[in-house]
Amino acid sequence: MRYADAIARLEARQPEHMPGPSLDRIAAMVNYLDHPERTYPTIHVTGTNGKSTAARAAAAIACASGLPTGLYLSPHLREVTERLSTCGEDITPEEFGEAWEHLEPYLDLIDAMGMGEVTYFEAVTALAFLWFADKPVALGVFEVGMGGSWDATNLIASEVAIVTPVAMDHVAELGPTLTDIAREKAGILKEGTVGVIRSQEPEVAVTLARRADEVGATLLHEGPDWEVLDPLLAVGGQSFGLRTTHATYEDLYLPVFGSYAALNAAAGVVAAEASIGHVLDEEALRAGLAAIRTPGRLEVVAREPALVLDGAHNPAGAAALAEALAQSFRWDRLHVVLAVSANKDVLGVVAPLAAIADIVYATQNDSVRSADTQEIIAAARQVEVDDVQGYPSVAEAIAAARSAAAPSDLVLVTGSLFTVADAMRALGRA
Repeated sequence: MRYADAIARLEARQPEHMPGPSLDRIAAMVNYLDHPERTYPTIHVTGTNGKSTAARAAAAIACASGLPTGLYLSPHLREVTERLSTCGEDITPEEFGEAWEHLEPYLDLIDAMGMGEVTYFEAVTALAFLWFADKPVALGVFEVGMGGSWDATNLIASEVAIVTPVAMDHVAELGPTLTDIAREKAGILKEGTVGVIRSQEPEVAVTLARRADEVGATLLHEGPDWEVLDPLLAVGGQSFGLRTTHATYEDLYLPVFGSYAALNAAAGVVAAEASIGHVLDEEALRAGLAAIRTPGRLEVVAREPALVLDGAHNPAGAAALAEALAQSFRWDRLHVVLAVSANKDVLGVVAPLAAIADIVYATQNDSVRSADTQEIIAAARQVEVDDVQGYPSVAEAIAAARSAAAPSDLVLVTGSLFTVADAMRALGRA
């Protein structure tokens, strides 16, 4: 099947947020497929922010250690093929078309069973299960789409789980309180799992501990069980040491900015170590970390003026981004291009970024869920930004910001991964 035809049929599937919480469809599908997700050990990653970095780190280190490793991420920025890769190589359009042709009869079968139509995310997840089994891989690393308990990825019997910081996000789907959200994310902890846990709010930590007790999972907490040592800003990223339950690794380099990125990557290292079951080869560890790329996460795409893309889309992510900018960059004036999804806490996202901006360029991205430009302007003015301008598109806002910026200024484009994708299109980046 041609890739374009496969994508058209995938995109015709109902949005994943429409059905109620259920694993019935994906469970029936993998049963008919003879459980491809059980043919390789797995690492499962959840949290609110930092999931992709942790997942990328675990996969990259496993690959550098000699294990053919499949990595499943969500969402994508430009093409759905970005979601599935093996040791840094994305699934090709041809492979995607072939895998879809194999999968589609089973999708039609499940659609006819009266449980509702298989969703976009369920279909891509099933395709990942199949493709990894066919490669084959020796390890699969899966990032949840949303939550954990009812996420389609939760069909995997993960031996190791990572929980990055849990914060308020997706409240309509996961629950109105932080404890509700934590309970959903704790659902990836299964019997016998080793859970690698980043620092959490007290109520989240209690919820994770309760789930671990219920299922007999072993938790490795940031601080008592593992910690990042002596972090330093370095050219193009940062260096740090890492203490784990097995060893202390020194002089590690990560080509990504932001202290939170080092912490999430460290969680991926600990997970890889737990999955492999022994001290990591330091040459492989360094090679794996050095290979990590995080598109749209504090990504510098131009200089003079510096142009940075970041997909921060919730209040916790925006606050962490503001802190990371101050840690890693210097500028005379900060120009912030902002487009935020309407189903998010718009003021919560805008406030920490507008507070450090000299000029805010409010706009809308191409998503149907993008908040109105006037809402962004109103939120920025609540933070008392002196200069707030409105533009009809991300491309026009970026053009205006780059035109106004001096070589020593910094232009930040953020508010949503949709905003980042628009920026990449405007800048002609793959």
